[in-house]
Amino acid sequence: MTNLAQPAVTKNQDLEVTIQDLTYEGMGVAKVDGFPLFIEDALPGEKMQVHVLKTQKQYGFAKVVKRLSDSPDRVPGADSTYIRTGIAPLSILAYPAQLQFKQKQIQELYKKAHLDIAVLPTIGMTNPLGYRNKAQVPVRTVNGELQTGFYKKHSHDLVPIEDFLIQDPKIDQAIVVVRDLLRKYHVPAYDERANKGVIRNIMVRRGHYTKQMMIVLVSQTWQVPHLKDIVEEITLALPEVTSVVVNLNDKRTNVILGRKSRTIYGEDYLLDKLLGSEFQISPVSFYQVNPVQTEVLYKKAIEAAGLTGKENVIDAYSGIGTISLTMARHAKHVYGVEVVEPAVRDARANAVRNHIDNVTFEVGKAEEVIQRWKDNELPVDVLMVDPPRKGLDKSFIDAVGYMKPPKIVYVSCNPATLARDLQLLAAFGYTAKETQPVDMFPQTQHVESVTVLERTEK
Repeated sequence: MTNLAQPAVTKNQDLEVTIQDLTYEGMGVAKVDGFPLFIEDALPGEKMQVHVLKTQKQYGFAKVVKRLSDSPDRVPGADSTYIRTGIAPLSILAYPAQLQFKQKQIQELYKKAHLDIAVLPTIGMTNPLGYRNKAQVPVRTVNGELQTGFYKKHSHDLVPIEDFLIQDPKIDQAIVVVRDLLRKYHVPAYDERANKGVIRNIMVRRGHYTKQMMIVLVSQTWQVPHLKDIVEEITLALPEVTSVVVNLNDKRTNVILGRKSRTIYGEDYLLDKLLGSEFQISPVSFYQVNPVQTEVLYKKAIEAAGLTGKENVIDAYSGIGTISLTMARHAKHVYGVEVVEPAVRDARANAVRNHIDNVTFEVGKAEEVIQRWKDNELPVDVLMVDPPRKGLDKSFIDAVGYMKPPKIVYVSCNPATLARDLQLLAAFGYTAKETQPVDMFPQTQHVESVTVLERTEK
């Protein structure tokens, strides 16, 4: 008869452990007889008493009961709210150590993928707080009162928050103003269990350079009680507001924004500047949330592309044209492709706004459009890719192998899919020497990077 091996750890067990490492999500890792336990609010080197919450075959989760020693990298007095909600999981870790953690994260993934690519030190911020130019906060009733805040991780329990740490403080202030007006006029918060109520979310965008502010009320219905009075009071209390929009989301969904919007006050878009160009940003368009580091990232990407003014560039995820229009100032012509039609409209308007005429924007799937451009014998010198977190689709990588651009500049927001894609691109003869991480999201586990690939096969 075979004895089944018992796990080294069981649920509800109390243990004393030493934290050995951090996961890519910023959780501490302790090992008990080789069995990994993942623990929030725990840093490498710290000894602690923990209570085991849950075990699975290969790993378990525990919570800190008492910290017996502190890491020299622990930020004293850090607020655990930002860890519980996942807003700023690294806020307990000193900033220089955060930058090293992000560099190491990419190095480890490259090592696992057998990629011999140097990872440079992460470029950080002088002030790594209050940097986000956009907020999307849920509105719910908590203990009988309308509240704004953020969900506790892995739940739909709202934690009321007024200071979000990483958001522009003016945005935090605006959310409180809107919250108080919703309370004053007794506007019902959305109840997702009953699928009733009115306001689901408040979205606020603020231009870093222009200081313009857009308020978006995400509503279950077009009929928002006392809307005219609320808008009037918003604009009195917040003179920076240039746009108030109601976005309709009447579906039972976790998606924040619906497809239809109505501008109630001011413009249909927000204006901001980036590297000398002015951009109009509509409520649903993607725009980088850290304007200071976006300029650093884009400068690195342009430098990496080695543009001299003679090159044709394809920007394969062009959005509202932020990279395309920035690169157009250094290239012969830039061709942008984007699947989101309103973003392409913004991109074309932004080209006109900035008197840039050496750009062409098309709506469509990048893999289909770039194959068509290749069939039409469009000469391309540099391919710029800045994909979402899921990375490049296999069909896109196949299209790149068909097009064979001599140089690819890969801007990544997810090291795991970056490593995977670099392996796949290697099959088409593309190799990279180094990756430059840029800290676009201080206090969180996320990291952006720029990698240049060159084609070695003929």
